[in-house]
Amino acid sequence: MKRTLLALTAATALFSACQQQQPADTAAADNKPATESAAEAEAEANSAGPQAKTTAAGKVYGAEVTEDGAQPMSALPVVLGQQDSARVKLIGEATDVCQAKGCWMTLQTADGKPMRVRFKDYAFFVPKDSKGKTVVVDGWAHREEISVADQQHYAKDAGKSDKEVAAITKPQQQLTFMADGVLIKN
Repeated sequence: MKRTLLALTAATALFSACQQQQPADTAAADNKPATESAAEAEAEANSAGPQAKTTAAGKVYGAEVTEDGAQPMSALPVVLGQQDSARVKLIGEATDVCQAKGCWMTLQTADGKPMRVRFKDYAFFVPKDSKGKTVVVDGWAHREEISVADQQHYAKDAGKSDKEVAAITKPQQQLTFMADGVLIKN
């Protein structure tokens, strides 16, 4: 019994050491911090050119998305109602896009505020030149409080000046969206 337990412990330790070693090796080889998540590292590796499926309507990133059943952004308050979150398919114009990787975009809500769209599991990005294009996003709309640090991070990604980033000093209630897939229309 002791031998079996000892062998099992040794095997677990060896397996753990191998698992911990690989991300550090990968990070060192790519000159990336070892703390970067596996999902971020994989998405970054695949982001040399965003992987898209071309359809008659446009290019699809992530899960398959069509325009069928998409609600205009102006309908979001009705769809969301008093709920904190709701599954919905929306159509609108991309008003901003992350200029670092294409890892988020914003759509304008009916009240003129930006709704940040992020991509499920960091599994795909959109082209950095998507600003101004009509998009269909399919996923979950959420109400949430965005921390000062996150707001500043997004501002830097959007290419805002240091002065604009420093002016962000309070958490903010915002609508956000986690997209399973995005259609960028032709």
